[in-house]
Amino acid sequence: MKKNKASTPCLGICSTTYGDNVCKGCKRFVHEVINWNKYAVPEKETVNLRLESFKLTVLKDRFSVTDPNLLATRLHDQGINFNDSMDPMTWIFDLLRAAGSQDLDLHQFGITCHTSSELAELKDQIYAEFLELSEVHYERYFST
Repeated sequence: MKKNKASTPCLGICSTTYGDNVCKGCKRFVHEVINWNKYAVPEKETVNLRLESFKLTVLKDRFSVTDPNLLATRLHDQGINFNDSMDPMTWIFDLLRAAGSQDLDLHQFGITCHTSSELAELKDQIYAEFLELSEVHYERYFST
């Protein structure tokens, strides 16, 4: 199914039901999760653009996508959910999430890694930084 900039970023592992202001899964804010189906397309796109920019921030210095078509094909072949309307760099986040603890040969996906860190350690750093960016943004603009 082709996605667009207004497609839900939900990963099905919402932590807002446990009182988090920022979902540890998709990184949306609690009010965005609750009101998502009430949002108009431009509001959904605004949320996704913020999430896309945060992903790019944490991924851009660590990776490059050398072959976006190969990456899209491999993600489709493996049944990995990703938003093909987003920057291909953000698809790396979806690949790492779906891979879990599996080791990956990133070159087979058209990705080059620019760090010597172990992939598991790198994933932990990426997830932590993405969550931190979202939490800081929430605290700055929405916390009372």
